[in-house]
Amino acid sequence: MIRTKVPYIDMRAVQAHYQPALSDAVLRTVASGQYINGPAQRQFEEHFAAYCGVNFCVGVGNGLDALTLILLSMKQLYEWPADAEVIVPAFTFIASVEAISRAGLTPVLVDTVAGGATLDSHQLPAKISPRTRAILAVHLYGDVCAMPAIRAIADAHHLKVIEDAAQAHGALMDGARAGALGDAAAFSFYPGKNLGALGDGGAVLTDDEALALRVRALANYGSVRKYEHQWLGINSRLDEMQAAILDCKLPLLDADNAHRQRIARLYLEGVHNPLLRTLDYQYPDGCVHHVFPVLTPCRDELQRYLSEQGVDTLVHYPIPVHHQPAYRALANESFPNAETMAASELSLPISQVQDEGTTLHIIDILNQFHHAND
Repeated sequence: MIRTKVPYIDMRAVQAHYQPALSDAVLRTVASGQYINGPAQRQFEEHFAAYCGVNFCVGVGNGLDALTLILLSMKQLYEWPADAEVIVPAFTFIASVEAISRAGLTPVLVDTVAGGATLDSHQLPAKISPRTRAILAVHLYGDVCAMPAIRAIADAHHLKVIEDAAQAHGALMDGARAGALGDAAAFSFYPGKNLGALGDGGAVLTDDEALALRVRALANYGSVRKYEHQWLGINSRLDEMQAAILDCKLPLLDADNAHRQRIARLYLEGVHNPLLRTLDYQYPDGCVHHVFPVLTPCRDELQRYLSEQGVDTLVHYPIPVHHQPAYRALANESFPNAETMAASELSLPISQVQDEGTTLHIIDILNQFHHAND
């Protein structure tokens, strides 16, 4: 009998966590009469740049646009050729690779580390060609990539390093935050993120002023001065409402991440089922656990079992990039670690409002799981 229904994430409870400041921020924005390119956006950009430890933040419409605008800006500023390549992991959310294609560049896939979810830096040298211009490092699930090794390889080959930090708000590597570990970084503020808006939103972070200015111009129809359009741009702006909401939540991000880390520690210490294993994290102390995955060869059976017990789960992600219909041209390559992750990953409930009792309840259910025919 199901006694407790556990959602994957209780979005109503998450938003209640920030009240009454959240509603106050919304009401102030409505009353301000400024809804695009106003003071709330500028204030959040300043605060988020300072939080991450970089000089410039440009608010944009979403995480995919953030990545695309970085790549488009670099392509223009550094005069990359039409056949330029960007290395990206084969196991990631599709936006990481779509951004490369949208920018008119060629994605080159690399496998993830065995037992982990971030790209394998040891495999990078074999993927670098005369056409390579950048490495896109995805901090998947809130775990930072092996950035010192990636930077060393990039520097040796004169490549740019771009962080896809869409799942890594506040994540740390040796005291430095995600967003300050490469030449530029892209964030998403999708509502379920560790720092989430109440709609779509994104940001580009960098210490490169020329890059920041080009991103801002391309996101505003390619315009620096109104009605003068130097480049072909798009419309991708972080609106005032979302900026005010994010600025309201930002001061609590470290405490929220610390809570996620406590929940993750309960899972890591409490799950003792031989059918399940957890990730090998690159930086376990700095991981912010946007997603908490368990890996099992009987993923579908486990997901059905948990559903029957009232526990909602998700799969991040069931199809690796090279098996996606949109990227069928890449299907002739094999990425065994990415394929294993796609076939075995199951995401457990975790959030800044999930309590210890709920987590222990889930752990108890997990430890009782066994094959149906055992």
